[in-house]
Amino acid sequence: MKKIAIILNGILISVALFGQQFEEQKTEITEFDGLAVKVGSDFALQFQSLDHSSEIDTLYDLVSNFNLPTANLNINAFLADGLRLHLRTYLSSRHHVEAWVKGGYVKIDKLDFISEGFLTDIMDKISIKVGLDEINYGDGHFRRTDNARAINNPFVGNYIMDAFSTEAFGELTVQTNGFIGVLGISNGKLNQNVIVTSRYNHDNKLSFYGKLGYDNQLKDEVRVRLTGSWYINNGASTGSYLYGGDRSGSRYYSVLVRENEDDNFTSGRFNPRFSQLTAIQVNPFMKLFGLEFFGIYEMAMGGDNDDKGNFTQIAAELIYRFGRDEQFYGGGRYNIVTGKQTENTEKQNINRLNFGLGWFLTENVLAKVEYVRQTYTGDGWSGQLYQGAEFSGLMFEAAVSF
Repeated sequence: MKKIAIILNGILISVALFGQQFEEQKTEITEFDGLAVKVGSDFALQFQSLDHSSEIDTLYDLVSNFNLPTANLNINAFLADGLRLHLRTYLSSRHHVEAWVKGGYVKIDKLDFISEGFLTDIMDKISIKVGLDEINYGDGHFRRTDNARAINNPFVGNYIMDAFSTEAFGELTVQTNGFIGVLGISNGKLNQNVIVTSRYNHDNKLSFYGKLGYDNQLKDEVRVRLTGSWYINNGASTGSYLYGGDRSGSRYYSVLVRENEDDNFTSGRFNPRFSQLTAIQVNPFMKLFGLEFFGIYEMAMGGDNDDKGNFTQIAAELIYRFGRDEQFYGGGRYNIVTGKQTENTEKQNINRLNFGLGWFLTENVLAKVEYVRQTYTGDGWSGQLYQGAEFSGLMFEAAVSF
């Protein structure tokens, strides 16, 4: 029990200090000493000071004040040697103020529970995940804020096209000599049901996704990583979930919301809402001493049902970490989404610029401040809420994870 707790705390510390953890490594598997449970939590609170405007609509007046605090409950249970259960519950979020189970999975790193030493040579390189939870498409989801788990994100907001969805899935990950391969299949649904009525479109199709890449710690001060991911769903009702699967909500509260209308919990984000979706994401990452670069090049393409609409997302982050154990950092992020809703419609552009500073007070406590400016351009927004729209200002956030 003590060994397991130490390993889990070590994982959390490495995430906090270096601000980045990708797939869990196979290099160290803790000896199983019996059933053990690790309970942790995440907390986050923001002070928001943003202004917004639109050429065509009257918007809510925004004041500088605190947002709703968010909280997660995390449970990790070691069930057998190499067999672990993870469960995350949103205790409070922007979209669901009541407790809401995000999801969970079983992760298999050994098959000793079948027979000691069973397929050891293979399982030294393979991990298996099965559950209803976050799928491993792209690397952007490792750096995003997951409701109250904001300690991995150098900034306050997530990406404009936020690739994150919780679906029923099975996933195989291979890691050997720095090479990474992922193959996954999901049912493509965010809201699980077995009902067939006119209310629920039942023309669902499975999603197929995967990842190929290379990740190597060349020296203590140098790490390089490059991955490419894909996601394919040809159903008539399931493609819209990849960029709309976050139940917790955007960090930019109530921006660009019309006066006298209900708040939009995804404000500041963009979902192409293609019913048939093929998505590709390429992610370079490099860390050289304290300098860290992370990038996204992503294409989201609709099918025949979407009249061949397509959008491209580019994001580039440059972070410099310094001080004892790199507890301070500063940097910037540029994020742009551009494309057409259908092949024959006008182009839509969304541009976001972030500058941020952060301080890890301890390994598990982070304070950060961010300046953000987001603008909407292109004839594709004409006559809509986002015609000539923009928001900008300061965000302050405190995050605790343990």
